[in-house]
Amino acid sequence: MIHKVYAYRKPIWSEISGKVLELGPGYAQSLRLLQHATLKDGSEAVDPAVIKSYTVIEPNTFLYGGLQKNAEANGFRVSYDTLSYPEGASITTMASGNESVPFMIVKGSLDDPNSIPQAVLDEAPYDSIVTSFSLCTAKDLEASLANIFKLLRPGGTYFFIEHVRQPDPGDPLVIEENGVNAAFWGKFQDIINPVFKVLAHGCNIDRRTGETIAKMGCWESVDYKSVRPNKDFQARLLPLSFGKAIKPSS
Repeated sequence: MIHKVYAYRKPIWSEISGKVLELGPGYAQSLRLLQHATLKDGSEAVDPAVIKSYTVIEPNTFLYGGLQKNAEANGFRVSYDTLSYPEGASITTMASGNESVPFMIVKGSLDDPNSIPQAVLDEAPYDSIVTSFSLCTAKDLEASLANIFKLLRPGGTYFFIEHVRQPDPGDPLVIEENGVNAAFWGKFQDIINPVFKVLAHGCNIDRRTGETIAKMGCWESVDYKSVRPNKDFQARLLPLSFGKAIKPSS
């Protein structure tokens, strides 16, 4: 399933550019899908001609070690926002050359428009905002999406790949059916979500995230597709929607 997810994500992630904000990156393994280049010192790193800065907002501090490691492995110059995470001041980061793209780790979320970390606001507006299997755990999906729209520059792009409720049978945006009984599995997700959410650290499997983004009514365009994995029991509980939404330029 992992290689299939990368196949869906790779063409989207290759378009990410400019000043970037990512919500809930976890260990950020997908950084390797960004555009890379060979720098003057001969090292391979994220392309500074494409990515100007990268800010991540991650509430789970347990993940910071792996997050920092993956960022540095992709040539980023890592720092911590010490206002939201004072402990970051004592964390040693890898020395990087002048070509390295800055990468800031911020503690927090976008669930509440009144408590967006100051470091995230200071870097706004963003050219690209990214979510990758993170909105399923957002305490307030609609508030998070509204804040994403707010933080994008005019003409900026929101890129996403998210776990969702099974799209309805016959949904024309489903590009892989894989023989899944969508009606049955969608109802099953609705029934077990309260328990699943507790066992899966807050992950909701009954959200129609792609549809919610499209129905916000504020985007210039929304282009997304969905797939119904059918490898095993878990895969049928975790269909995917992925794509992008563009904010009007004026």
